Amino acid sequence: MRKPAEFVLQVIAVVVLVMAMAGGPFAKAYAQNILEEWDSIKAPPPPTDKIKEVTVDPKKTAVISMDFNSKRCTPQGRVRCFNVLPRVEKVLAQARAKGMLVVHTLTSSMKPEDLVTSVGPKPGEPVLRGRGDKFSGNDLEKMLKDKGIDTVILMGTSANSAVLYTAFGAVQRGFTPVVPIDTMPADTAYQEQFSIWQIANGSQLDDHARLTRTDMLKF
Repeated sequence: MRKPAEFVLQVIAVVVLVMAMAGGPFAKAYAQNILEEWDSIKAPPPPTDKIKEVTVDPKKTAVISMDFNSKRCTPQGRVRCFNVLPRVEKVLAQARAKGMLVVHTLTSSMKPEDLVTSVGPKPGEPVLRGRGDKFSGNDLEKMLKDKGIDTVILMGTSANSAVLYTAFGAVQRGFTPVVPIDTMPADTAYQEQFSIWQIANGSQLDDHARLTRTDMLKF
């Protein structure tokens, strides 16, 4: 014969299970994986409190412009990428006027001539190749540290690949990444949103990366 306490627990379990199957308040607790909760998830508020004015020291700061491919960064191809080009060009011009180091990167499938001309390299500016974290597979870290650089301004595409991974790679190597949120396009707005949220809140990134906008970036 079942004890009263056991019977009560069994009844509660059945009730909760039925409510979960019916989409009741216990449904989330019984979700088998995130896909079952997907449509009910609401995006967190934007991290506006972490997007601040940043003043950099030109002698200790480099600009890294990543993967702006002229074959894709077009109004017909990736309009979000095309639309940020004037802002990227402005930052590059400001950095060059201060004599700062400007580095350009390519994806594994790109050639140097594939870079968008308006944001492409000037004579003497290094062009490196890498996947995801642009510090990987090349001598970027040594190049920067040899010049006494401790801060990197990251602009590039895509937000959820080159920018996000390189921001984390910079932190891992002792650099402070400065990320203008209006120069990090992706294929979709969601990918940009996620990347900004992760830089603002992700482990290590939240303490070391600095989010800003091009109109809040001072040299």
